[in-house]
Amino acid sequence: MDTRQLAAFCAVVERRSFSQAAEQLGVTQPAVSLQVRALEKRLGTQLLDRSGRRVEPTESGRRLYRGAQRLLTLEAQVLDELAAQAEGDLTGSLAIGASTGPAAIVVPQLLCEFQRRHRDVRVVFEVHDTQTVVELVAERRLELGIVGAAPRHRGVRYEPFSYDEVVLVCPPGHRFAGRDVDVHELVSETLVVMQEGAGVRKVVEDELRRLGLRLRDLDVRLELGLQESVRSAVLAGYGVTFISRAAVGSDLAAGALAEARVTGMNGRREISLARGTGRISSRIADAFVGFARDRAAAPPVRAPERATRA
Repeated sequence: MDTRQLAAFCAVVERRSFSQAAEQLGVTQPAVSLQVRALEKRLGTQLLDRSGRRVEPTESGRRLYRGAQRLLTLEAQVLDELAAQAEGDLTGSLAIGASTGPAAIVVPQLLCEFQRRHRDVRVVFEVHDTQTVVELVAERRLELGIVGAAPRHRGVRYEPFSYDEVVLVCPPGHRFAGRDVDVHELVSETLVVMQEGAGVRKVVEDELRRLGLRLRDLDVRLELGLQESVRSAVLAGYGVTFISRAAVGSDLAAGALAEARVTGMNGRREISLARGTGRISSRIADAFVGFARDRAAAPPVRAPERATRA
């Protein structure tokens, strides 16, 4: 029911006059008359008796007036609550997901810092491969997703968030350690890879294809779901792998793992923020995005090298 029509009707009942109701509402008398007539037409009954010097409600009008007062009071309360929420402290829940690369270090730290700042916010954080995160965002089961690749999905839109780099790592004593490696040298090495659907794997597959190889041309012995599992396998000496630099930064610094550079391979990738198409962001989600971008290691500007990556 149109509350503007109800407000006009109630003002007329209270003032017993269309002109005084118009003055109270700050509109013209014809506007008030139009609202009341539209309400009577919609309800199919006469609400006001206009035959005397003063306008009086009919029996139907008196019944409607009592209910309209309750509706208008409730509307005012709801609007006051929304205004207070928009201006006050953040409260509520944030459902967010991330692919295994960003989820390794960066996102959990950001979420912990954000929740510490906003004590009344409950954070629900899920970790999946990139494709799963995107699908959950499209299904509105997650409000935000942070992913290392941007697979096309009509239910999701992407925004630049930060940058990462996919690097080739191996045990410190490996023949690749610290040197430039021709891509064809990879054929003879045991390779540990992440599962299909992972953002890191998508970057690797695209770059190998650009250099004239396919992943199936390599000696893939282990295909593991989590980035942490891949890291553990290489630390244990089971092969070499491509992995997010953020996930192994401390291992490289400590000498537990070594980096190799594949000639001609560009491992830089954009970390994207995924939102549901047409979904209106909550105040909590917008606050987290602003908070996270303030702390991102790189500015949120699209990288020209990987601008067309899907």
